[in-house]
Amino acid sequence: MKSEFLYLKAFESIDHFKQELDKYMDYYNNKWIKAKLKGKNPIQYRTLAQQAV
Repeated sequence: MKSEFLYLKAFESIDHFKQELDKYMDYYNNKWIKAKLKGKNPIQYRTLAQQAV
């Protein structure tokens, strides 16, 4: 997170930081394709796991 989010942006205020952090966390937790999830984002991976049961 530090190298991808914190160090690459300039924040105008604490509120701006919080807004950007919320957007980043949503992206990271829901949309980011991850190698450890077999090239899927978390939502796709969870959907496939639920279908397998």
